[in-house]
Amino acid sequence: MTDLDARVAQVAWNSDGLAPVIVQQYDSHEVLMMAWVDEEALRRTLTSGRATYWSRSRQEYWRKGDTSGNIQVVHGARLDCDGDAILLSVDQTGPACHTGTRTCFDTTDLEAVAGGASE
Repeated sequence: MTDLDARVAQVAWNSDGLAPVIVQQYDSHEVLMMAWVDEEALRRTLTSGRATYWSRSRQEYWRKGDTSGNIQVVHGARLDCDGDAILLSVDQTGPACHTGTRTCFDTTDLEAVAGGASE
C-alpha cells in the first residue's frame, strides 16, 4: 500500500462512496464552498495540486476552474475527527461560487440567535 493509498483509506465514505468537502481559503480561512469527492476525485486533488470534485447531478469529475478560470490551488487537506468530512485549504483565483460570487455562503442569513433562543 502506498502512502497515498493509506491516506485515502482513512476516509469514511458514505453509502454512495462520497465524502463532503468544505473548501476554505488557506490564508483568510474564509469558507468558500462545499462539494463532494469520491476516492478518485480525492486522489486527483491530492496528487495534482488542483481541486477536483465529483458532480452528483452530472455524474462526472470536474476540476475547479477548467471552464471558468477560477482555479483552486491546494494548500492542504485534513479529515475531521470522524473521518467522514474533508477540509480543503486552497488558494482561490476569482469567484468560488458558480453564481460568480466570492463564496457560496453569501446569500440567506438564517439569523441564528447567539447563545441559543430562550422561550
